[in-house]
Amino acid sequence: MTTLPPLREVIARHGLSASKALGQNFLFDEQLLDRIAAIPGGLEGRQVLEVGPGPGGLTRALLRAGATVTAIEMDRRCLPALAEVEAAFPGKLKVIEGDAMKIAPADLFDGPYAVVANLPYNVGTALFTGWLSGEAWPPQWSSLTLMFQEEVARRIVAEPDTSAYGRLAVLAQWRSKAKLAMKVHRSAFTPPPKVMSAIIHVEPGEAPEGVSMRVLERVTEAAFGQRRKMLRQSLKGVPGALDALESLGIDSQRRAETLSVAEFVSVAKVLTRS
Repeated sequence: MTTLPPLREVIARHGLSASKALGQNFLFDEQLLDRIAAIPGGLEGRQVLEVGPGPGGLTRALLRAGATVTAIEMDRRCLPALAEVEAAFPGKLKVIEGDAMKIAPADLFDGPYAVVANLPYNVGTALFTGWLSGEAWPPQWSSLTLMFQEEVARRIVAEPDTSAYGRLAVLAQWRSKAKLAMKVHRSAFTPPPKVMSAIIHVEPGEAPEGVSMRVLERVTEAAFGQRRKMLRQSLKGVPGALDALESLGIDSQRRAETLSVAEFVSVAKVLTRS
């Protein structure tokens, strides 16, 4: 392994600046990056998918931890900087130029992989829900370690009867274990974003039997799409949903944020059978 120059120097040499349009914010602190890379546990010999590596700060940390990294980057300005990292870690980094929203990870890996990424803010939630939404379970990914705006991170790990609790929490928790692993101050980024950030770590759990992911998505989308309304109003457009509530003894005058993840799963299970 050759010694890489400091990231700030690389960025200056290549004339890089964070693109607001691409939701970029760069991290330079190597100690912080190493702490992020440690969250999934030992990475020695493991396959890792990174989305939006930018100039490669987190990529370096993942490689230092022993991972073999496949990185998807759509900003071609960053490719020369990533090529330097690739040369410093021969055979350990593969960079794919493209849009992660259009690339199926199953086409990139023939075995399990961990996802570790400082996700671009503008596509982070969409990518996350995509990874959670496969009908096949357990998924090919072994864990998701992802940077989000702190507000989004709190929505992922939220509990019922809180303002942050919603569809994202149900999708993240019904067959996975999600936790807030680390907060990251806005001052750690260049340029500093207007909001604080946090890292969530998700590991697949056991999926309840007889529940369709698509049905659960439809129920939660309807319920939280009109979260101020009672369930009898918000779910009336979902065929069979009100009958399901009645059969389960769930009061249709309740609002969506009062239902536990298990209660949403039980409703989806009844509808999956019908």
